[in-house]
Amino acid sequence: MILRKKQLDVLPYYYLISKKLVKFLDKKEIATKISLPNSNIPKVLKRGSKEEPLFAEELVKNVDSKMLSLRDRHLDEIKNKLNRTQIKIWNYFVPRKLIDFLYATNNEGVNKKIERIFFDIDCGSLSSEKARIVAKELVYLIKNDKEFNKLVKYDLMPMWTGHSFHIYLFLSREVTPEFYDKYLMFSKSKPLESFTGRWADKISKKTKIKVIGGHEKVKNHINIDPSQTPSGKLARAPFSLNIKKFKIAGIALPLSIKDLDDKNLIKKLRCYNADKVIKDLNSLAKKIPARLR
Repeated sequence: MILRKKQLDVLPYYYLISKKLVKFLDKKEIATKISLPNSNIPKVLKRGSKEEPLFAEELVKNVDSKMLSLRDRHLDEIKNKLNRTQIKIWNYFVPRKLIDFLYATNNEGVNKKIERIFFDIDCGSLSSEKARIVAKELVYLIKNDKEFNKLVKYDLMPMWTGHSFHIYLFLSREVTPEFYDKYLMFSKSKPLESFTGRWADKISKKTKIKVIGGHEKVKNHINIDPSQTPSGKLARAPFSLNIKKFKIAGIALPLSIKDLDDKNLIKKLRCYNADKVIKDLNSLAKKIPARLR
């Protein structure tokens, strides 16, 4: 078992999946969200804007069997047996804790150029199946919007988050922060002025599912939210555990566009645990665009 119940450690799992993410996360600062049961602070966020930055390549090059053999002990007891980078990794991936694996979408810091856009399909209390339908329709609209496709060229990748979906656009050329403000940022007072708002409106009319743009939650609605795109914001990494109420609620998985047509997709995705991800890792990683794997 990758995640042993008696001696929980997510680091061996994240070490293995990081081997497939070195190019995907190239120069992107890693972030982790550490779950702390029985604490006044249920989750602690470690990220490159507050800690010494950590990168996927460092994780792959520095985690080894010797380090993993020491993970049943406290860091203060064995610090002298670790190198500086291993100590940094230890602080991001604390033993005996469930941890979400995140990264800075367009790097840490504000007002940097954007080279990847992502839309969070936040289904709230609605079903994951409705989120699949919305994700499928959003992909269709993006790919067939002539006005949008005159502005940018991209590789598109859907991703299962463990409960809902993200739609990634990996741009061929960087755009300025003003591109996001002008074309993607959702305005409640002017909902149809952005592509986000117009796409949400079209999906609502076609599917009869209540869909809105932006981050603000509305009961019985699904959000199409691009707000984690700008630099300084975080995204869930492919293959990350999705921790809810101190349990693994699902695992983030890259998808093909065709996968979204599958009416049995949610059932298939929910069959994945950490061991199955590692078993199928090579085939799953092939769903990441070729230039990022």
